[in-house]
Amino acid sequence: MKHWPFRKFTVPVLALASVAYPVVHFATVQNKAAASADSAQVLAERAHAALSKTSGELTLPGLQKPVSVLRDPWGVAHIYAQNQHDLFFAQGFVAAQDRLFQMELWKRVGQGRLAEIFGPAYLERDINARRLAYRGSMTDEYASYASDAKQILEAFTQGINAEISLRTAPGGPGLPLEFQLAGFAPEKWKPEDCLSRMAGFPMTRNAITELLHAKLVTLLGVKKASALLDLDPPIQLDNFPGLDLSGLSPELLRNLQGSDSSMTFPSDPAAAFVTPDEPGSSKWASNNWVVSGKLTESKRPLLSNDPHRTVDKAPSLRYIVHLVAPGWNVIGATEPGTPGVQDGHNQRIGWGWTIFGMDQQDLYFEKLDAADPLRYKTEKDWERMTVQKSTFHVRGKPDVTVDLKFTRHGPVLWEDAATHRALALRWVGAEPGTAGYMASLTLDRAGNWQEFEDAVKRWKLPTHNIVYADIDGNIGEHSVGMEPVRKNFTGTMPVPGDGGYEWAGWVPVPELPHQFNPERGFVVTANQRMTAENFSYSVGFEWSEPYRANRITEVLSQAAASGHKLTREDMEHLQGDVTSLPARELLRLLSAITPQSSDARVQLLLHWNGVLDRESAAAALYELWQMEIESQMLHRLAPEPAWATLQGRIPLNLIVHHLQNPDKETFGANPSAARDQLLQETLKAAAEKLQSLQGSDSSAWSWGRLHTVTFHHPLELIPTAKSLFDIGPVPRPGDAYTVNNTSYGRGTFDQVSGPSYREILDVGNWDESVAANVPGQSGQPGSKHYSDLVPYWDQTRYFPMLYTQAAVEKQSKDRLVLEPGPQP
Repeated sequence: MKHWPFRKFTVPVLALASVAYPVVHFATVQNKAAASADSAQVLAERAHAALSKTSGELTLPGLQKPVSVLRDPWGVAHIYAQNQHDLFFAQGFVAAQDRLFQMELWKRVGQGRLAEIFGPAYLERDINARRLAYRGSMTDEYASYASDAKQILEAFTQGINAEISLRTAPGGPGLPLEFQLAGFAPEKWKPEDCLSRMAGFPMTRNAITELLHAKLVTLLGVKKASALLDLDPPIQLDNFPGLDLSGLSPELLRNLQGSDSSMTFPSDPAAAFVTPDEPGSSKWASNNWVVSGKLTESKRPLLSNDPHRTVDKAPSLRYIVHLVAPGWNVIGATEPGTPGVQDGHNQRIGWGWTIFGMDQQDLYFEKLDAADPLRYKTEKDWERMTVQKSTFHVRGKPDVTVDLKFTRHGPVLWEDAATHRALALRWVGAEPGTAGYMASLTLDRAGNWQEFEDAVKRWKLPTHNIVYADIDGNIGEHSVGMEPVRKNFTGTMPVPGDGGYEWAGWVPVPELPHQFNPERGFVVTANQRMTAENFSYSVGFEWSEPYRANRITEVLSQAAASGHKLTREDMEHLQGDVTSLPARELLRLLSAITPQSSDARVQLLLHWNGVLDRESAAAALYELWQMEIESQMLHRLAPEPAWATLQGRIPLNLIVHHLQNPDKETFGANPSAARDQLLQETLKAAAEKLQSLQGSDSSAWSWGRLHTVTFHHPLELIPTAKSLFDIGPVPRPGDAYTVNNTSYGRGTFDQVSGPSYREILDVGNWDESVAANVPGQSGQPGSKHYSDLVPYWDQTRYFPMLYTQAAVEKQSKDRLVLEPGPQP
């Protein structure tokens, strides 16, 4: 056990480091047995021996001039190069020093090559990855991101390969411990390996919800299904008379997963397949806001961002880096297998983003010829599918060759021979320039609002709300992405593929929501709907519930109204805010019906401030109460056949609305009395459940005892490696609806998603900007920077984003000079 700084509680942590971010539980029996034979101490020694060199000098063929890499006390690499080629060569090299195993897994996810290293449980996932691979012009692909994107990617991948060569050369340090235990070696990288669509696929995920909607329509009908989904703006789901929706469910696409989903090797291979998350899942939540200097103490803008993704994996999804060379001086977060900086600032502007939930996918029902199932019906005639044979190497098994089929709409994801139907996917990721975040290569060099506006036209996938601030005092926001025009359908359901429901071009980026120097002095986005009531295009109908956006807006509005001048510390407190707005609403209802109650359970909640602190007994009771309310309201709002499908999917704000406005359809002849009874009975049930979990003494209850996070490493199932690789559990505050989002999954209180990175930019006084990553910058077991950032993230504490060279030089702990070497 080790005590975290800053707080009283104690959690188990790694003295050493951990790795990747997909979870790869073991497939190789002989390696597992060998690893088990090593004691934890021996594994720790092996991990330490495999650490990358971060001080001194290294000679690297491929560099043109010397490069300095200064690592600060928090493990952030500040790279100083004399030209652009060497800058990105060094970025690739440094990222591979810290995250090579994670990067190799991500690369193989995109290539559809997991089965060859982990076995047959991953074959279906590999097949789908290859179906989604980009097949268009590489000239158009590179040009879409930046005029020099190809050269940048060539340099970046040369740097990754330099680290692989250095480690595997005779007399070299050998591969990191993860490769030793997993029993495979990394392969050399090519520029196109950085352009996988799999990172972006889960965030364009409407295909999954189309199948959910179709299943609900078969169970409930169009009208009832539409009402329960709480679509915004309010619409009816598309209805296509005669279209056979039987057999559809989200599980059909269970193997379509992005690079941040878990990779597991359970005893039952079928258990490795999980259903992807739907839109609206708080897993894809994020916050950002920007405040004008009119409202700040410093008179400079303050920009805050915390993108939310899967966080219960090690190492971090994000990798913070600082890139300095002629034409470049940018710092912030990226993903380790991608060049540039995705979220941060340069000399003149800062930015940060949240998901803008536009619909970039459509499923098409293709009618197949019963006599020849490779033929499908179009509006004019029959066309023939394109078939590409693809061979998959499978560890421990013979090779498997699969026919990948494509219609004019895209890859065929599902076929039903009995009914002569197939589902084909059309999605934006098939277009040039849609590898996730790669447009940041242009944005990194923007210097003003107009250049920012030009840069975001290249930002096609994922769709984002990007807030902006510059050193001249301007602030703004633009919601961007590549979005199809749908003229006669909404995209909420699978559509007939034989004509009439085709995309009609792209929504012009200048017509997507944006604002510049708004009168109120701030901009807030938290995945809420950004389109106006009279917006001209059908771009999406499912957004995050408004609680986080409303809370951020409430705090900033109160400051503006009171005359309080905001500081960076105010932004820090707001990023850590765990005030629950739905709790406020439910407590008002409870107070109205039980104002004089002597029930200790009622009094515990009525005397609570609605803040989901980890130490709070009331917060623990409230969370169980909310769960009981959601369960009982599901039974009132939907018939029993739909309960399993709708479990956890009815928006909480819709449930609260029904409780605030009880009607006879939902509650029966006496709606108010039935509503009141439901609130009291669910509270009683919640208290009984909490007693069974934490005992009858309510003074000993706490939310943090129930709600924890553990950072799981891919190799955690090796018996002696778990203590080396895993971090936690760490007690947590908040929930899915608080600004500090700590979402937990169904059937457990374990946090699975939340802020994967935080930044607060003091625009123009850049050295005063701060950030946090989790669990650490390094993915190498044995590194001091593996888990050192958990306390910062957990306590909403920060470290400085050192920017000026003087500040970097003053605080840096490790200096590595990379010298050019002779070409091999």
